[in-house]
Amino acid sequence: MKKIDFYSFSLTSFQEWISDRGEPSFRAKQIFDWVYQKNILSFDEMTNLSHSLRAILSEALSFEGIRLQKVQDSEDGETQKFLWLLSDGSFVESVLILSGDRRTVCVSSQVGCRARCAFCASGKEGWIRNLSSSEIFQQVLQIDRLLRQKGEKVSHIVFMGMGEPLENYDAVISCVEKLTHPEMLGLSTRRITISTVGVVEGMKKLAASELKINLVLSLHAPNQHIRKKIIPYARKYPLDDVLEAIEAYARKTKRDPTFEYILISQINDAPEHAEELAALLRGKQCTVNLIPYNPVRGLRLNRPERERIEAFRRILLSRRIPTTWRYTKGKDIAAACGQLALQKKEPENKLALLI
Repeated sequence: MKKIDFYSFSLTSFQEWISDRGEPSFRAKQIFDWVYQKNILSFDEMTNLSHSLRAILSEALSFEGIRLQKVQDSEDGETQKFLWLLSDGSFVESVLILSGDRRTVCVSSQVGCRARCAFCASGKEGWIRNLSSSEIFQQVLQIDRLLRQKGEKVSHIVFMGMGEPLENYDAVISCVEKLTHPEMLGLSTRRITISTVGVVEGMKKLAASELKINLVLSLHAPNQHIRKKIIPYARKYPLDDVLEAIEAYARKTKRDPTFEYILISQINDAPEHAEELAALLRGKQCTVNLIPYNPVRGLRLNRPERERIEAFRRILLSRRIPTTWRYTKGKDIAAACGQLALQKKEPENKLALLI
């Protein structure tokens, strides 16, 4: 009989599973404490449980999930990229970004990506499948366990890895509930960010969820015409509808949105584009995060010169549009924004299994 993935459970569903086996529901909290607080992954070591319950748990449940294949460190020591092997042989990547006291994990939510943005590596090979809630959650959990060995822990989560999170809404939200549950990782929703290219129905659903997660829109263009050229999903989701949805989310949650804008040379980086962007966002409580394009193998796009980026930013600031310029981290290990790519399965004897 195939064992059940332990990480697929929420506390509520695990309490039900325990009760169905004739045990008091408080046993679920005891087991969660062993796993998530004490990092004990052997039921035999959970000494406040009866021998009979430990035997039931060992027979029915498994801690085997995604498997770490490779870790790459950036030269500056501020970024690590993790390659995970899934049970079906697929791969996904996630990134740990170190900045001061912050330990931010950028997680993937899909194998591949349907959005297929012109500047992004994730969708070059198309979409394979959605990740399960457990597969998303384990990316964070395993990195958190590695950090705890150094007396650190994950502090922030960004759903900005491979995939469009709102196209895998149920699994992403289930993962967020695990990340924020006090018996699991106990993170605040204020430290969790979801990035979307503008999946309108997903944004509306998120607004109705009462979760108050930070929402970031991958805007990348000052108008619908350019947006359709570089973001195929813009043909399905017109810019006016997308902006209306994110403004409704901001009103509901009282969280000011962030608009990400990847600057691509000769496409969306001209002074007139900055003027048009400023006009589009005038009067809105928001921040524009400028991201110089990060090179992706096989894409004939270029990063603007620094002077051109600075001129673009000056125009936004002169029009009183709050603007940040993201410092690129992890570019040397293809871990920067837009660089996470669909990996192909390698022969088993070439894989250096780390755990």
